[in-house]
Amino acid sequence: MTVLRIAAFSDGNQGGNPAGIWIGDDLPPASKMQAIAVDVGFSETAFAAPEGDAWRVRYFSPLCEVPFCGHATIALGAALALQQGDRTFELKLNRADISVTGRRDGQTIAAALQSPPTRSAPIDPLLQADLLQLLDYSIDDLDLKIPPAKIHGGADHVVLALKTRNALARMSYDLKLGRELMGKSGIVTVALVTTENPQLFHVRNAFAAGGVLEDPATGAAAAAFAGYLRDIGWPHAGVINIVQGEDMGMRSLIRAEISEIAGSSIRVSGTARIMTDT
Repeated sequence: MTVLRIAAFSDGNQGGNPAGIWIGDDLPPASKMQAIAVDVGFSETAFAAPEGDAWRVRYFSPLCEVPFCGHATIALGAALALQQGDRTFELKLNRADISVTGRRDGQTIAAALQSPPTRSAPIDPLLQADLLQLLDYSIDDLDLKIPPAKIHGGADHVVLALKTRNALARMSYDLKLGRELMGKSGIVTVALVTTENPQLFHVRNAFAAGGVLEDPATGAAAAAFAGYLRDIGWPHAGVINIVQGEDMGMRSLIRAEISEIAGSSIRVSGTARIMTDT
């Protein structure tokens, strides 16, 4: 079966985060999906098969299965739109039921997902200290208008807001140590964010848990972050935009629409560009 390669949250015909997309009549065994994800080599590969009127979906990084991946869901929405036509597709994940909409527009495809419910909690002080040490930041680097927190929108993340774009640009850490810390803490990524204005953020996501130093676009973390901004009463006016991947040379654009209902789903959208298949 063909594995499509699609870059989600692209900036026009450039940038975005590549994902592998496998669509078949039945999902392969987990060991086979893991092997395919390793062979594809992207941060995530999504596997989808029809189940009633919906699609059963699982996500694998090169190291492990993850419960939810936003950019791979956007890429899957693009692939399903190409195969099935423009519409909304219901998805059954391991721990949630969500949907994704795909709409074709030339070489790019607009896609939007409805995330799982969101939640947030204060970060454990010991975990905060460990992450700051790992990433070589200090308390003085943090923008406490957005307090450090554990956030969730289908998977667990940590958000650390930084005062300056220069601090964001110098993100660096040991991949092995990061993987050990994230695995021990049960977090999928660490989202480092800076605020350009109340509705525009620059973001880098450390994804050592998946064997990747950094993800150029992270829809699941974007949903969790948007939900957290709602939780803290941030003046988001119903929508935020995220620029991610610039420091990797893979500029990606993510839009997150935020309802007023605490804990409710976040609509995360962007465009996807078709790369190659194999």
